[in-house]
Amino acid sequence: MSQKILIVDDEQDICEILAFNLANEGYEVSCAYSAEEALEKLTPEHALVLLDVMMGGMSGYKLAETLRRDGKQTPIIFLTAKGSENDMLTGFSVGGDDYISKPFSIKEVTARVKAVLKRHRATTEASDKLSFSNLSIDKVRKEIVLDGNKILLTKTEFEILLLLAENSSRVFSREDIINSAWRDSPYITERTVDVHIARLRKKLGKFAMLISNRSGYGYLFDTAAL
Repeated sequence: MSQKILIVDDEQDICEILAFNLANEGYEVSCAYSAEEALEKLTPEHALVLLDVMMGGMSGYKLAETLRRDGKQTPIIFLTAKGSENDMLTGFSVGGDDYISKPFSIKEVTARVKAVLKRHRATTEASDKLSFSNLSIDKVRKEIVLDGNKILLTKTEFEILLLLAENSSRVFSREDIINSAWRDSPYITERTVDVHIARLRKKLGKFAMLISNRSGYGYLFDTAAL
């Protein structure tokens, strides 16, 4: 599937040139001629925004700031005639991922687009997984892989493992684990936690030592055991 790019620039000829050339590179391109229009057109499916800084109405900087404040992490490359160091620092400070000064070459734009998309994809994939030696925890697929083999966990087992692994070296009491893994289930006893931990350790095989018990306190994910 083609990656979607939104071009935001109030100069229609620039939009058309960029759209034509990026489409030739295999991207699915749409244009917005103001920041306000971009707010209406931008969707979670867009992989990147090419954003002019100086536009009538809301500026590109303000749009980027608004998107980041709303939690949208779509990569942004600023396109602008303002090329001073302060302008670049402003662009990065409001959430920009790259900054291209006008006039620019199409080859430069396409190269920067590819680089930012590659970097963002690598960062996203890394944040979706936790890796400890030959143990991998995929937070999106809700599965673990040991030595290249997928291991089936129940929903509760996976949530316990993820809680401990994401907070390695922190000790969680049995009550902490109950509140996290059984937040909607009343009458869960501390013994239930111990049973699930035992089952989880068994499934982890040689990595069972990663889940360590601190007598009188609780459990932790001990990476020092590797």
